[in-house]
Amino acid sequence: MTTQIDDTRTVRGGTDTDPLVLLLHGFGSNEQDLPSLVPHLPGGLAFASVRAPLTLGPGSYAWVPIAVPGRPDPAVVEASTDALLAWLDEHVAPRRVVVPLGFSQGGLMVTQLLRARPERFVAGLVLSGFVLDRPAAGDATLADRRVPVFFGHGDADPVIAPDATQRASAWLAQHADVTDRTYEGLAHGISAAELADVHAFVASALTD
Repeated sequence: MTTQIDDTRTVRGGTDTDPLVLLLHGFGSNEQDLPSLVPHLPGGLAFASVRAPLTLGPGSYAWVPIAVPGRPDPAVVEASTDALLAWLDEHVAPRRVVVPLGFSQGGLMVTQLLRARPERFVAGLVLSGFVLDRPAAGDATLADRRVPVFFGHGDADPVIAPDATQRASAWLAQHADVTDRTYEGLAHGISAAELADVHAFVASALTD
């Protein structure tokens, strides 16, 4: 399966020397969605918001189709992961500091990037996301490196099933230095309280 990221659709901000936050949107959204989070992050950061490679309809894209929620087709996940890594290799300098931040399916892709290249990322943020329920070649290395990961999720999320959230929490606890936060009453979204925690986490990750 050949999957590609269309870089002409990437939304960018900041300079090429700033630490880069890689924004990965969720199912049915697009590259215009997550840049609205940037004002809530620490200053001095660049961002790149890429469009997922699978077209669902006008303005609607995905990293993987939804069949069984929280348990996507591993072959499609891996194809999208390879496409992201190819985009990264082509457009981001190898020594540049990169922090992937993803919402929902984008959170899945954050964990995929960390599993594929544990040494490439200084931290990651998974917002209302989940993890592929299948071992990956980089899992042991990721567990050794203990990359800092923020995992934020609401206890009223109607999209990501509780078992998928619990599975992600358990997996991250085993494979990363995880900051796991549950937000009372939060559905499938991002709250002001979570944004404050995200700000603090990114600031800490970039100064450690």
